Amino acid sequence: MRVLIIGASRGIGLETVKQALEAGHNVRAFARSSGQVNITHARLEKIVGDALVPKDVESALKDVDVVIQTLGVALNAKMIMEAVTVFSEATRVLLPAMIDQGVSRLIAVTGFGAGDSQRSISPLQRLPFQAIFGRAYGDKHIQEDLIRNSGLNWVIARPGVLTNGRRTKSYKVLTDPGTWKNGVISRADVADFLVQQIDSDAYLSKTPVLRY
Repeated sequence: MRVLIIGASRGIGLETVKQALEAGHNVRAFARSSGQVNITHARLEKIVGDALVPKDVESALKDVDVVIQTLGVALNAKMIMEAVTVFSEATRVLLPAMIDQGVSRLIAVTGFGAGDSQRSISPLQRLPFQAIFGRAYGDKHIQEDLIRNSGLNWVIARPGVLTNGRRTKSYKVLTDPGTWKNGVISRADVADFLVQQIDSDAYLSKTPVLRY
């Protein structure tokens, strides 16, 4: 597969680049700072671009089979105090571009607390979660709705609290809302799940929570 990874220069995105290459895929790493990705590989193409700029996204989508969207924002005072719109804005750019170019499979990362998983946040966690992450997750709710209504073949992964731990492959993939609760998971294990979805239909149109 030729895989476009949006947000490829750090975090989950960078881990996904590494693991997608290991799995034998052709990878197009897309980010404003993709030139700083310290990986060299015959099947890796680095594309410098902005996920909010339609012409950048349209160019990156050429001849792509699958898109993995791994957007993120820094945890700082600005994220807490000001409106966050990058998740929905980037998705509004991406979806019509995918449809126009006939790219039908989208694997996106949001997080535990997005969409209907918000109801599974424990009462003790709800207030601090809303105070710190409320603006970002409000925008992730919109992002998820856009993807659900896109008509594409999609998977939305909702990891718990992220760590920089190693890939264990021993995480849980929870699709039943009755089993959803917050937990931790490494970025490497989130990437492991994402790469598995490149050529698997097991979780199409599902929103699994990922945790240990």
